[in-house]
Amino acid sequence: MMNRSGSGDGPKSARPDGGSVELDGRSLTLRDVLRLARPPREGKAVTAALSPGAVAAAQRSVRLRDSLIANRKPIYGVTTGFGDSVTSQVSPERAAQLQRNLIRYHLNGTGPDTAPDVVRATLLIRANALARGNSGIRPEVIGKLLEHLNSDILPRVPERGSLGASGDLVPLCYIASVLLGDGEVRFGKKSVPAAVAQREAGITPVSLEAKEGLALINGTSFTAAFAAIAAHDAARLSEAAEIATAFAGEALLGNTSHYAAFVHDAKPHPGQQASAAHLRRLAAGSGLSTTYEAILDSTEPLHEDYRRLDHRIQDHYSVRCAPHVIGVLRDTLSWVEQWLTTEINASTDNPLFSADEQRVHHGGNFYAGHVGQSMDSLKVATAGVADLLDRQLALLVDPKFSAGLPANLVPPSLDAEAGLHHGFKGMQIAASALTAEALKTSSPASVFSRSTEAHNQDKVSMGTIAARDARTVNELTGEVAAIALLAGAQAVELRGLSKAAPSVQRVHAIIRAHAPFADGDRRMEPDITAVSELIFNGELARAAGFSPDKDSDAAAA
Repeated sequence: MMNRSGSGDGPKSARPDGGSVELDGRSLTLRDVLRLARPPREGKAVTAALSPGAVAAAQRSVRLRDSLIANRKPIYGVTTGFGDSVTSQVSPERAAQLQRNLIRYHLNGTGPDTAPDVVRATLLIRANALARGNSGIRPEVIGKLLEHLNSDILPRVPERGSLGASGDLVPLCYIASVLLGDGEVRFGKKSVPAAVAQREAGITPVSLEAKEGLALINGTSFTAAFAAIAAHDAARLSEAAEIATAFAGEALLGNTSHYAAFVHDAKPHPGQQASAAHLRRLAAGSGLSTTYEAILDSTEPLHEDYRRLDHRIQDHYSVRCAPHVIGVLRDTLSWVEQWLTTEINASTDNPLFSADEQRVHHGGNFYAGHVGQSMDSLKVATAGVADLLDRQLALLVDPKFSAGLPANLVPPSLDAEAGLHHGFKGMQIAASALTAEALKTSSPASVFSRSTEAHNQDKVSMGTIAARDARTVNELTGEVAAIALLAGAQAVELRGLSKAAPSVQRVHAIIRAHAPFADGDRRMEPDITAVSELIFNGELARAAGFSPDKDSDAAAA
């Protein structure tokens, strides 16, 4: 997976030039998550550590845990079996063995290995959840999660197997197993036994006490890790879509009056207003695009009953309504980021220990309903952007709609080889296929609750699948955006690059540094990959005048 940067906000944001984030279970930001999940390729990486307050809070909960166990009363998952086996009570002397078996019987994940950035985010978010001090787990065990994160020893975690309720039991068990010295890890560029990497890094495996296995695996941290990264990448796509729309507007000699502040202030959704403002800024100084007033100035008054106008006074919806489509994604991100910030700063296991009340509480904070709902909404909004860009691409390559551009953007210099070259015809086919897959994948996962585990887990969130789907929709939409940008760069060059808006010219230069003008039929796959990388690492956005490293950039005007 690509090495991408993060976004978010908060008082303890990690710094790209190193430093440390202190975890207290309450103030972790999405920006922290992304910067630790995707460390810089060069320079000092950010590290994470427990705050002194978190250490003290965890110690208090452990003391309460031990005092309650000593009473030999049943406590779920501590001195009872798990799930439907809650009616089986064991003695305090057997509680530790119960925790080890809990981890073993969930090691049945399937599918591809989880990408390194998601594993790093999972380690961080799980440690932060436990840092609230409600989970009855020793601070030294929480610290083992961070030791592995800071040493970049990444457990091998199969992607599939979590219902997103009762926590991410299966994937988190692969992480817990590594803390015990079992399983495989990614260390450097190799896959090695966990014990080998731990010896090299000077990390001692842990022996679990009562409740600690359950504390490690009974939570939404794996789901939230996928979701935090998906939200960040979707924000980059909102910027890319506005850049691609600016290119399409230039190439189609479009009407920038559609983005007038008056129009969007009359329907004041913040994301829509922000998107329109970005498009006005990107089009500033253009010698290619036009305005309604300029069209009227060049059009004589009508003196007969009918005539056919030389210029459309309204563009197609995919250009005219771009702020409305991209604005939905921006506004979706504004509340998605709020929900995710709450989720990554929550105690999501069961049971929870209240040191103030000196009692244990049984509940269901492991239910990832908010994450599932947010990811289902996010992937719909993102797929809508893919569809928007696919429609803009169709206008660019079709001479019936492209205002004089050559069919499929084949350069006129190839007239001597007429009929031999097909330009962006294959690129449009690929974009259509990618868009269809993104739209299909946007079907909600959270509605597919399954009753399982002897009907104990009879309502589940499916949040993990929703978050993984959001990741997939982002990747597909990024590829559609890359194709749209390549076509836009080709079209603007054919139209006359020197007439384009300065912002468009700057972005064009970045694209051309990685993908040359298509002066004949050739392999285009490397171009798509290169431009997709430029989208997600923020380089195109920076060239266009966005601030992709700024906090809460997705919703900013």
